[in-house]
Amino acid sequence: MSSSREIERICCHECQETVQVDGDIRTQSSRQSGKFVSDLKGLDVCLRNMLHIPSLTITNPSSMSSDEKLTLEKIRNWQPTKGKRALLCGVTYNKQKYKLKGTYYDVNRMRELLILQFKFPSSSIHILAEMDSHPRPTKRNIQEALKWLVKDNQHGDSLVFYFSGHGLRQPNFFDDEVDGFDETICPLDFRTAGMIIDNEINDTIVRPLKTGVKLHAIIDACHSGPILDLPHVYGTKERCWLDNHPPSGVYKGTSGGHAISISACEDNQLAADTSAFSETGKQMEGAMTYTFRKALSENSKVTYASLLASMHNDILAAKRKCFSLRGLFHRERLQVPLLSSSKEFDINEAFVL
Repeated sequence: MSSSREIERICCHECQETVQVDGDIRTQSSRQSGKFVSDLKGLDVCLRNMLHIPSLTITNPSSMSSDEKLTLEKIRNWQPTKGKRALLCGVTYNKQKYKLKGTYYDVNRMRELLILQFKFPSSSIHILAEMDSHPRPTKRNIQEALKWLVKDNQHGDSLVFYFSGHGLRQPNFFDDEVDGFDETICPLDFRTAGMIIDNEINDTIVRPLKTGVKLHAIIDACHSGPILDLPHVYGTKERCWLDNHPPSGVYKGTSGGHAISISACEDNQLAADTSAFSETGKQMEGAMTYTFRKALSENSKVTYASLLASMHNDILAAKRKCFSLRGLFHRERLQVPLLSSSKEFDINEAFVL
């Protein structure tokens, strides 16, 4: 019997696995077999396949190695700096089939931007990455580092959270998402430890912001959308702020501060790790990160409006240069940088970190 219900299609652009969810029926495609298989194995199996997690079992804290415990303790002992501080996370997922090649490059370029253009002291910037001597971007490390970012925040502080890696979305059953889905970021160990969902990110780095404190989150990941769960989203077509308050009525704002998020794409879109913008055609980097840096480096007096416009125009220019749209963005529509905020503000004001 045919059904008129809308089918939600979720795809990871790295492993090319796609899951279609229609009520109780889960249909999954496989790159290897090229065939579709349907079954009724229940919600647990459905979620595991949708999120590419082999088990919903969370890692036991006692299973941490001594090195992991030592690293976690070092992060907990990071001292919060006054004025400006930043947390930069680049997850490469080394030795995995969904490995990303440009995230560490993205992190280093973002660090340069913060230091050279926005005068962040190098000592106020912490990096989580799989390269060099940086702490690895595991779930626990990211969670602790996010706490450091907002610890003892005070009037005049400028905070930055940057993430380059995979993002996914999962069903929300508590009526606190307008579209019915939680957005997530994927730590290095997300297959065993789980993902970090937007609700947790909001609780950790949005709610604690005090009056006079500004946070910018720059998220280069799939399904990043309003990843901070902020109550206002700017509609570029409508040219006005749109209501993103949760239907449940739960509070998603700050404690007086201002949180702003710039995401690679809308919550139902996929971002890209591409060499399309490289002069040599070899260096992989996040499309969103590249266009973000380019807009700021070319104009010292950029506004939020001109920043979004410049990023979108560069993506359009890439298309005109005959780069494969499917290879670059993995969907037939262009990714659109998304601006969200804890409060409405004039997007023609200067962009300052």
